Order: sequence, then structure tokens, then C-alpha cells
Amino acid sequence: MRARVAVLALLCSLVVVATVAVAFAPPGGGGDDRPAASASEALERVTHPSASPLGDLTAGSDPRADGRCLGGPTPEARAVTESADGPRVTELYPNPTTYGNVGEFFAVYVPEPTSLANWSVTDGHTTASFPNRTVSGHVAFSMAPDVTAEMTPHPVVALEGHLRLAADGDELTIRDGNRTIDRVGYGRAAVGDVWFREVYDDGGPTSGDGGVWWSHGATCFPVTAVGETDVTAFALPDAPDLVRSELHAAEDRILLGGYTFTSESVADELESAAARGVTVDVLLEAGPVGGTSERTADLLDAVDENVTVRVLGGPGARYRYHHPKYAVVDDRALVTTENWNPSGVGGTSSRGWGVVVDDSAVAAHLAHVFRADFEGRDTTTWERHRANATFVEDDPPGDPYPADIDPEPFSADAVETLLAPDNAEERLLEHIRDADESIRIKQVRIGSRDLPLLEETLEAARRGVDVRILLDATWYVEDENRALAHDLERTADEEGLPLEVRLVDPRGRFEKIHAKGVVIDERVAVVGSINWNENSLRNNREVALVLHGEDVGAFYAAVFDADWEERSWPLPAELVGVVVLGLALVGLGARAYLEFEDERGEFSGSGGSWTSADLGVGPFEPPAADSTERDFHPLEDSPPAGPSPSQPSPDGTPPRPVADQVVPSETDRAALSRPVTGHADPPDEPPAPPAEANAEPVAEPLEGPAAGGEDGRNEDAAGALEDVTAERPGTDPSVRNDHGESRTLAERLEARADGTVREGDEE
Repeated sequence: MRARVAVLALLCSLVVVATVAVAFAPPGGGGDDRPAASASEALERVTHPSASPLGDLTAGSDPRADGRCLGGPTPEARAVTESADGPRVTELYPNPTTYGNVGEFFAVYVPEPTSLANWSVTDGHTTASFPNRTVSGHVAFSMAPDVTAEMTPHPVVALEGHLRLAADGDELTIRDGNRTIDRVGYGRAAVGDVWFREVYDDGGPTSGDGGVWWSHGATCFPVTAVGETDVTAFALPDAPDLVRSELHAAEDRILLGGYTFTSESVADELESAAARGVTVDVLLEAGPVGGTSERTADLLDAVDENVTVRVLGGPGARYRYHHPKYAVVDDRALVTTENWNPSGVGGTSSRGWGVVVDDSAVAAHLAHVFRADFEGRDTTTWERHRANATFVEDDPPGDPYPADIDPEPFSADAVETLLAPDNAEERLLEHIRDADESIRIKQVRIGSRDLPLLEETLEAARRGVDVRILLDATWYVEDENRALAHDLERTADEEGLPLEVRLVDPRGRFEKIHAKGVVIDERVAVVGSINWNENSLRNNREVALVLHGEDVGAFYAAVFDADWEERSWPLPAELVGVVVLGLALVGLGARAYLEFEDERGEFSGSGGSWTSADLGVGPFEPPAADSTERDFHPLEDSPPAGPSPSQPSPDGTPPRPVADQVVPSETDRAALSRPVTGHADPPDEPPAPPAEANAEPVAEPLEGPAAGGEDGRNEDAAGALEDVTAERPGTDPSVRNDHGESRTLAERLEARADGTVREGDEE
């Protein structure tokens, strides 16, 4: 009898095995009747024929030299200023990061060779005179020309007398004798921000607050794109080995950009690569929310001296957070949504997306971005940072999750590189506007209901595009995400929109969503570090790739659908009926068999029972919940509460050379000589105010140094964001838990969940 039962179980197993085999077949084959787009058509879709190429790679610090940026200075503004009928002030840098603001300057465009013999400049309180010399073109003027020369690509001329540019706003007047040449006014200057003159709609140069502020040395690259190229798509926590194998295969260089770093296996690969002669450079965030972990310090202290590590941050930094997750490995680019932690690329926690692009032009462009960031004025060596830093206790890594989704190689029709704050927001808006059939969005959280990306997504739904939004359900974002889901679904019900929002149920396949992904029409997939909030889009350094192609789009759509449906790697819909029929036939066979056995008295029929002992197995018990606390970083996007205590104070030494002096290698120049097309159509408006400026106050305004009054990185954050000082390095270590012990990072974060403070924007 048991042998017959075993045969029946075998039949069931065969059906299940067949189902699993089909479910793990590569996605994307024969899905719909849409005509396939050629690689050339895809490249044409993502670029403008009139757009400028990547441009002069040695001119990175002047934002206008590399293209247009959302809210930043534009080539059009420069062209109008340069078309003026006389000299015009074009730039002001009143609050540099140097001690005492040494090196502050203003720049003037002089259209024709002009003598400065009778020129003077005044702020109404003090006056300086110009030297007796003739100049033309863009010229910077300063009381400390040697220091200024490190801050600008313009030639620098020394002023005579005395002049100080007020950091809290002022007005400058330039005269030739008694004749006024130009007059400009400007508002309060954040530390490290340069004022660029803008234009009115009628084409005339502006003055006063009509200019635009842009962080000094921040890049302003356009979107770039390459045509058909090979990519490998993967998901985490399923494929941590792929990340390690890419690093392990390095022969020439590894340039690793990240936010946090606690992965021992990645550290081992970096040290091993350096030992075999590979150039290994690492750039991390100096002050991540929650603090830098002790594990980070241990790993970076232990790496070989041939691994060069720098950190970016501090007062007046170019970016609020250095938050990308990428690596340039030889001539390949590895871009993920995950941090360089066990919980991220290590496969012990997060659902993430990743891609490897085997294209020398993409790698060369990211290498140039890396160098511009790595050699910027706001970076310092790990050794110097370490000497003044404090570190926080971190949770131990958890166990790996099952590997259900295998990496898949594809030929992408085109690949775009997006950067924040340079160009990502406007390009993402364009992609959403271009959606015809579907949009899938996977995020930890969405910053606000009025986020432009979300508003554009709602507009897509209003024109009939099917929209699905999948958000994380971890405790620190659950209430916020559930409220947003209810709000959006209420709008969908009222307007009859094809829009659904869900909070994920991992069902043991991963711990939480950390992906920042979008799939549009199953042909366009966005993979990278960009969270859907204004801080990520407009203040952070972020890196993302846009992958074009039906096969690669179908891969990420399938990963999304599996998480949406709370199931394992998806079974193609056209085969569901076959599998159901097979299971039904097996069920009929089982019923007949049991009825036959009942006639023989071996079973008691429908009214009787059989136990697991009859099948030779023990009783079924659900798996115990994993009680291991996994490491996570829920607050990555939160604006800082002030200067990082671990960042050394300005010491008056000249700043590091700015990004315009970064010169790409000959290899990268050759790769970039390929047709790499710039994409430049962002609007010309000045940058929108930070998200926190419109946020509802949730905490008392900070006072003193923590308020960042002279910092500029959180100028208006007080009263609109939580006081995160309790979670930054160097703060009060006496915070205790109920047992009198120092709180772990998880405990400190959990203590914030009482509703008195907002969770941060970053994950």
C-alpha cells in the first residue's frame, strides 16, 4: 500500500518539477505582438541629434562646460551674458570652504580687450581698485589670487585695497571712474555654493536673486547613451556571487563608489586585486546617517596599503550624501541598488537589482565621474578621516537567503547613464511621459505625494497606462507607506485610474525592499541608487543606468511581478492552465486510488483520516521565524543635522584641485571617442527648494552648531526634519536601553518609531 502511495507522490513530484523547470526558464520570450525595436532605433529614442557630446573632459568644475543640469546654470544663460554690450558680472563665490573665506572671488565677462586702469568695485562699505592692465574674456578677481586659482578655471587677477563678499547677501557695484559698469545683488550664500548669473525671458541678464546657486565643483554632466551592448541582469539577495566574481576578475582597475561599506568578502576581493597589481580606489560617504560602523573601520584599517580609500563629506560638501552603488571594473560597469554590505551585495537581507554592462564607453564615463568626485575639494583620505572619527556598533550580518533568480545575459538595445543631481530627475520624467502601456515602480518609500516623479506617474495613469507601485513594509516605513498607498488608491478609485499600490510580503525570499527600480512598457528598466525623494534627486550624488530592450526589460518586470504576487520566480501565464490541468488529473487519480483502497478496508473513506505516519514523514511544522537582526540602513537619504563631528575643521590649507583638473586616462579617452551622445533638455528654472522647506514641522528647531547655521548643508532643515544628532558619530554615547547597555544601531533607530520624529528619506 505504501508503495502505491509513493507512486502517487512521485506523479505529483513530476508535475511540480516540470512547473519549476518552466518557471526558471529565461523570461521575455514571445510575450506580445509588439514589433521589436532595433538597437539603432532604441539609441535614437534616448538621444537628441542636436545634443552636444560629452565635451571637454578637463572642464568638469565649471557646470556650464559639461552640459545642462536641472536647476543649475545653463549654456543659454552663458551665451546671453556673453552677448551683452559691455562687461558683466557672471559669477560670485562669497562663502568658500576655506578658513576665513580666503579666496572668495567674483568673475566678470569682458567681451573686448579693456583697460582696468580706472575700475573700482564696492559693496557700499569698502572699496577695492583693479590693477592697471588690459583683460578680455572671463576673468576672476580676488584679494587672494593664489588660493582662488585653485577654485576656478578662469584666469585670476588680484584686487588692490580691501573687499569682503558678505556670505549673508550683498550688492556689488563696478565702476569705471564715475560710470557704473554693472551692479549685481545676491542672497545668502550656503557654504561652497557659487552664484551664476541667469537670464530673464526677454533675454536680458538678471541681477539679484535671479541668479542660480550651484555647489562649487559639483559636476554637471548631461545624460549619455551608448547603442547595442552586452549586459548581465541580476537580482539580490539571489546573486551575491556575481558581484564578487566581477571584482575577482579585475585585471587593471577597480573604482568603487559607495555609501556604506561593511562587506568582508568585498574587502577581501579588493585587497586580493591590489596584491596582483590592480589599481583599487574606493570613495565612500564620510557621515552616513546612523554613523559609520565599527565594522567599516575594521575592514578599511585592514585593507592593503595599495587600496586607496577616500571619504566625501563635511561642511560645504558638493553633495549632501555620496550615495551611489557602483564599480568600474576594467572596461565593465557594475551598478546596483545595494550598499557594499552583507545586507546588500552580500545577499543576507535586501531585495535589490543590479546589472553589469560590458561596454568600455559606459565604464569610461563612470570612471570620469568617479575621478571628479574622488579628487574633489571635499574629500579626504581614510587615514586622516579615521584620526578624528568615532564609530557606532553595528548589528551582525544574517544568513543568506535562497537563490531563486539566476543572473541572465542580454544584448541591450541601448544604455543611458543618469547622475544626480546633474540630470536624472528630468530624464526620468521624460521616460514616464513616454510610457504607453505599463509602469512598475519598486521603492523603499516615496518622499511625498507631490514629488514630480509621482505626479507624472499619476498623469500616465490618467492617460490609461497601467501603474503598479510596490513599497517596502519594514517597520520604519510601514505606516508611512500604507498611508500613501491608501491615498493613491483613493485617488485611483475616484478617478477610475488603472493604478495599484501594495506593500511587499517577502514570504521568506528576502527581508525588505531596498531596490530603487522602474520598468516602463517592459522595454525600459532603471537600475541604480536613486530613491524617489527630492533629496536623492537634487542633493545627493546618485548613479543609475537606464537599460533599453525587450528581453532585459522583461527580466526586471518578472522580478517585480514575483514580488508583487508574493511568490517565487514567476510561472509564465500561458502555462498556468497546463499545470493546473496536470495537477487536476493527478488529483483524480488519487481520489480513485483512495476509493479503491477504501473498498478493501485499508482506509476509512471520506469520513476517515490518514496521518503523516502513513507516508513515512513527520508532522508538518512551519519554519521558525528568523530572529536574527539583520543589518540595515533605513535613513540614508536624511539630510544631516549639521557638520559631521568626524570631519576635521577647516585648517586654512588650500583646497584640493577642483574637478576641472581631472584628466581621463588615454584608455578612457579612446573609449569615449566612440559615439556617446549627450542628452540635454532639462528646464531652465532655478533649483526647487529642498523638500524639507515645505515639510510639516515635526521637531524643535536645532540650535547652536548642530543647526548647521554656517554649514549650508542643512540651512533650512531645522524644524522640518528630525534631529538626527543622536545617530551621528561623536554624539552622546550614554544613551542606554532598558538594561543599562549601550543601544545598538537597530535599537536607536527603533526608538525613533514613537511618532515624535520623522524617519529619514534615505535607504
